[in-house]
Amino acid sequence: MHEAMFWNTEDQGRVRCELCRFHCVIGDGQRGRCRVRENRDGVLYSLNDGLAIATHIDPIEKKPLFHVMPGSHSYSVAAMGCNFRCRHCQNATISQLQSAHAEIVGEPISSRQIVRMAVAGKCQSISYTYTEPTVFYEYMYETALLAREEGLLNLMVSNGYMAEAPLRQLAPQLDAANIDLKGFSESFYREICGAELGQVLESLKLFKELGIWLEVTTLLIPGYNDDARQLEGIARFIAEQLGVNTPWHVTAFYPTYRLTDVPPTPLSSLERASEIGRQSGLTSIYLGNVDSGRGEHSYCVACGALLIERNRFRVVENHLHQGRCPDCGAAMAGVALAGKTDGSGR
Repeated sequence: MHEAMFWNTEDQGRVRCELCRFHCVIGDGQRGRCRVRENRDGVLYSLNDGLAIATHIDPIEKKPLFHVMPGSHSYSVAAMGCNFRCRHCQNATISQLQSAHAEIVGEPISSRQIVRMAVAGKCQSISYTYTEPTVFYEYMYETALLAREEGLLNLMVSNGYMAEAPLRQLAPQLDAANIDLKGFSESFYREICGAELGQVLESLKLFKELGIWLEVTTLLIPGYNDDARQLEGIARFIAEQLGVNTPWHVTAFYPTYRLTDVPPTPLSSLERASEIGRQSGLTSIYLGNVDSGRGEHSYCVACGALLIERNRFRVVENHLHQGRCPDCGAAMAGVALAGKTDGSGR
C-alpha cells in the first residue's frame, strides 16, 4: 500500500480522487468506484500498487495493436481493479471486485522486476492491460519510466477514462494505446458500462492531441451496440476527430459475465461495420475474435498491396521495407514499422 497520486483534500476528512473522470469524493475508511484506492485518515492510498494479478508474454497483435512493431512480443502486466461496471467484462474475476472492501491480491513484483522480465523474455514493449491500467496508475507510471531507460515501448489497453492531468503526465512515456469505444450512445454507456460516452470521446481526442499512437476497438454486442446509427457514429468520429488512418478493430462478442443470454456476434455484423467504416473513409479496419480470412491483414492505403499477413495474432509475413510499401513506396501509419530491415517484422 502506497500513497496515491492525483488527489485533493476535501472537508470532513474526505478526499477527491483526480485520477479518472469519475472524480470520486471518498469518505474516511471508504474506497472509490474502482475499489482499489482508499481514504485512510484523510490520505488516499493505492491498494494495488506493486501487486501483479497477471503477467504474460503476448504477441503485440493480441492487444490488439496492429500498427506497432508488427510481429513483436509485449510483456503484459495487470493489477486488480476497474472503474467501469461492464456487464460483458471478459476479465471480471480480476477487474470487477464484488464488494467495497474486497481483498486486493496479487504477486508482489516490483516495476524493476517487470522490466527485467520483459528484457529477459526478448520483448520489445510492456503492455498495461487485462484490467484497467488507469486504476494501477502508480505501478504503471513507475514501470514506464524504467522501461523507457531500457529502450522498451510502453503500451496501454484502456477504457479511455483517465483524467486529463494524469494522462498528460504519462504521455511522454506512452508510445501507443488501444482504447475501447464500446458504443455510440449515452444510454449504452450508462446501462452496460456504467460510464459516459462523452467523457470517452474527450479522452480519445486528448490522446490524439498528445501524440500517442491510437488504435480503437469496438466489441459488437448483438442488439446493444451493433445498429447502423451507432456504427456510423463511431466510424465518423474516428475519421473526423482521430484521423482516417487510425485503425479500427471491430471484434466479435461471445456470451460472458452478465450477458450470457446474448448470442455471439455473427460475421455478417462485423462485415457490415467494416463496410460502414470504409464508407466513412477509414483506411485500416480489422475483424477480430472470428475467422474471417483477410480480416486481419494490413494493406497499402495507396495501392492496395498486401503489407502484413496475419493469422490468429501471428504475423505470417511482413512485406514492409523501412516502413513503406514495397510496391509503391507509400508509408504505413504507425510506430516502429520498419519491418524486415530491423527484424521487428517476420
